[in-house]
This record gives sequence, C-alpha cells and structure tokens, in this order.
Amino acid sequence: MRILSGIQPSGRLHIGNFFGAMRQHLQLQAEHDCFYFIADYHALTSNPTPADIAGHILDVAMDYIALGLDTEKTIFWRQSDVPEVTELTWLLSCITPMGLLQRCTSYKDKVAQGLAPNHGLFAYPVLQAADILIYKSDLVPVGADQKQHIEVTRDIAIRFNNNYGRVFTVPEGHIIEAVAVVPGTDGQKMSKSYGNTIGIFEPEDSIRKKIMRIVTDSTPVEEPKDPDKCNVFALLKLVASPEELAEWENKYRNGGMGYSEAKKRLAELIIDYFKPFRQKRAEFENDVAYVKQVLAGGAKRARTVAAETLAEARKAVGLGA
Repeated sequence: MRILSGIQPSGRLHIGNFFGAMRQHLQLQAEHDCFYFIADYHALTSNPTPADIAGHILDVAMDYIALGLDTEKTIFWRQSDVPEVTELTWLLSCITPMGLLQRCTSYKDKVAQGLAPNHGLFAYPVLQAADILIYKSDLVPVGADQKQHIEVTRDIAIRFNNNYGRVFTVPEGHIIEAVAVVPGTDGQKMSKSYGNTIGIFEPEDSIRKKIMRIVTDSTPVEEPKDPDKCNVFALLKLVASPEELAEWENKYRNGGMGYSEAKKRLAELIIDYFKPFRQKRAEFENDVAYVKQVLAGGAKRARTVAAETLAEARKAVGLGA
C-alpha cells in the first residue's frame, strides 16, 4: 500500500509532532511504500521569512532522519523540488467547485487564529489534493483537523475521473488518526502557534523548565487527584511503561503526592526517551551536505512518479497532444 504524508517546516519539531504523527510514520515504513515530504509550498501560506523557511526545512529533515527515517526504503523529499505538483494543482483547481473550498473549516479556523487571509491559505486543500493524487497514494495518515481535506481530495479525484477518465487513485476513506492528542504546557493541544511546545531536541535544561511550568489544578498534596484530567499524566502515558503508569495512577488517586513529583519524573522520561536520537541529530548538524543529498535523491525518485501522473492528467484534459 502506498502511503503519503507531509509536514510543514514551520519551526523545530516538538513532542506533539512526534507522538501525534511522526512515530506512526516511522512505524509504517516497515510494511508499506511510504512517500514523506517537507511541505514548504504549504508553509508559504503563513508568509515566513526566506531565512526561516530555509532553516526549518533542514531542521525537519535532520529530525526525521535522526529519529529513524529509512532513507533507502522511504522516499523523502522537499515538496518544492517536484514542481509538477503545482501544475497539477492548476488542473485540479479548474474542476474544483468554489463551494467545496468554502465549506472547509480549516481556512476559517486559521484566519480566526490570526493568520492573514490569502488565496494560498484558501486554496490549500487543492494543493494538498495534488500532493496526494500525483503519487497515486492509497492512504494518507492525518489528524482530525485534516480529515475534511482528505474528503475534499476524494471529491476532486472522483470529479476528475468522471470528467476525463480514470487517472487518479482515490485514497481510502479510512484515515489513520493520531494515537494521542498531546497537551502543551498550558493544557491546550501542543502547537507552535500557541507557544506551548516541548521540543524534541531542545536543551535538556529547557525541557525540564518547561515541564515544571505545565499547568495543573490547585488540589492540595494530601488530596486525591484525577489522573484523567491532568496534563502531566497525559504526557506520562506517552513515555512511561505500563507498570510505571499504573503506579502513578495509584499515587494520583490515593493522594499524598504533589504535581511537582510527577513533573520531575516526566522530565526524566522524556529526556531518556529521545536521548538515543540526540547523537544522531548532532552528527547531521555537522554534515548538512548529507541531509541535502538525501532530500535531492528523494526528490529525484518522487519526481519520476509525479511526472508520469502529470503526463496522464495533461493528456486526459487535452494538453498532452
């Protein structure tokens, strides 16, 4: 089965990215044909500075490779290195009803969060559809906030196939959901836009300070606490063994434990979890040429597939004569 996913280079990756999506991406490599890209075209919708986007692309690439991306088996590239996707976006735009895009809630949500409205932000689902369809993807693992966009992709693919003959694989309706909604230090979903993240590879002292600032309630030390309503416990679920997690649940429910005790242990577990990958990440920082080589090689492989699909689509609409 061919699986495709992209991640925007909007800053250093955090543990919400890892436990919410990246870990599943890495696990899927073993049994599937995986295409993963760094979505720099998509990142432009928020108007980053050129220096920021260039640096973030390399950061995302180094993080993924350090965390276990199989660069031989998995095709991994920078989106803008396959320009065929932008031409396909135009072909798809010309058969996409305005009403379909107007019903997408993601655009309204991002504008409400303070992003300046622009055409790229509004038409984002069409570019996303092109990303998926140009590689004839079977399955796209996304979170709940992108679920509607996958349905839009299916609608666009079906409309194109009905109008011009079958060119595109319609991705399966089943969406692989993130196994965990990772809370940030303020209790909201961990997100760079909220400023509540814990970086995967940020300095250990910084990780400890952030974890000690995680928002908790004011239940006294001696009183029982509800682990199901605690942000610290939600993060412990991600990194503690089942046996240790059961012990912490008992401590919460029995009382006599302060939140600071749980926070200190959480910091240790998170640092230990990612420690094996830190050395690899440091090595890539000293060998940026290798990282760029991986992206270039992935783009070459991805572009071969994309060019074939685009040629089919061009011919179907009458441009390939």
